Amino acid sequence: MSQATSRRAVVRVPSGPRSIEIVDVPLAEPGPAEIRVKIAAAAINPVDVGVADGVFHRLGLVHQPDHTGLGWDFAGTVDAAGPGVGLPVGTRVAGFIDGFDRDHGSHAEHLVVAAANAAVVPESMDLVEAATVPLNATAAAQLVNLLGEAPSKARRLLVTGAAGAVGAHVAVLAQDRGWQVTGMARAADEPFVRGIGVDFATEPGHGWDAVADAGALQEHALRAVRDDGRFVGVQPASRLPEERGVAVEVLVAHPDGALLAGLLARVATGELPARVHSVAPLDEAADAYEAMAKGSVRGRIVLVP
Repeated sequence: MSQATSRRAVVRVPSGPRSIEIVDVPLAEPGPAEIRVKIAAAAINPVDVGVADGVFHRLGLVHQPDHTGLGWDFAGTVDAAGPGVGLPVGTRVAGFIDGFDRDHGSHAEHLVVAAANAAVVPESMDLVEAATVPLNATAAAQLVNLLGEAPSKARRLLVTGAAGAVGAHVAVLAQDRGWQVTGMARAADEPFVRGIGVDFATEPGHGWDAVADAGALQEHALRAVRDDGRFVGVQPASRLPEERGVAVEVLVAHPDGALLAGLLARVATGELPARVHSVAPLDEAADAYEAMAKGSVRGRIVLVP
């Protein structure tokens, strides 16, 4: 009997979207506390484009001997479960896998993940939409957790990249913690940013109590923080040196199924934004990555096997 296989997007010698290949690999079985997900949709994030470009290989973060798997976000259905898993086959789930140094990814037909890192998708939510949520919303929530409750006399928060997938979630979630939020984005994005309930700016300005640098402006955003203020960036941005008493932190997002479940519920009710830019078949991953790499994409391009 021939062994079952599954298709996935990989790079062997990463040099941009045109180096992406679709390969057949043996179908993996879930171990204890793991599930195998039949992927229905998987969003492309900027970090995926960086992997395909070889950014993280050059930084010494990838050491795969044959190929590197692509994709972090996923949504689909459980089609096998290992011992100790309470999710029945057929359950709709979403989540993300982290790390750069792996031979597998979510841009594939199947993916084995820890059950604790996945969340059940609300029945009212389409799986394509759900695939845009996990990494970006989780990173935003974890960033806001780093910020914590807004001090009563230092509540002014600037969110860079506020029209982007991470920044828009930060802008909404930070309001829950008492921050007075201004979202920075391009002028054309003003209606969207104001539509999520925050003030708007096209330049960072100066004197902010805190900056959440979802737009990865780095030093440009750090200069906008007042003396003794706070700055939080998002990996893969590098950690900036502290200056003027500004506390500097960099978030490294990690999967958290319980946290994601609450975020998906809020997306389903419209409290949090989720935007699909377009949908493309897995076989056209190179074209989809190329479109993402050009920038100016609002929402996520989603691959479907």
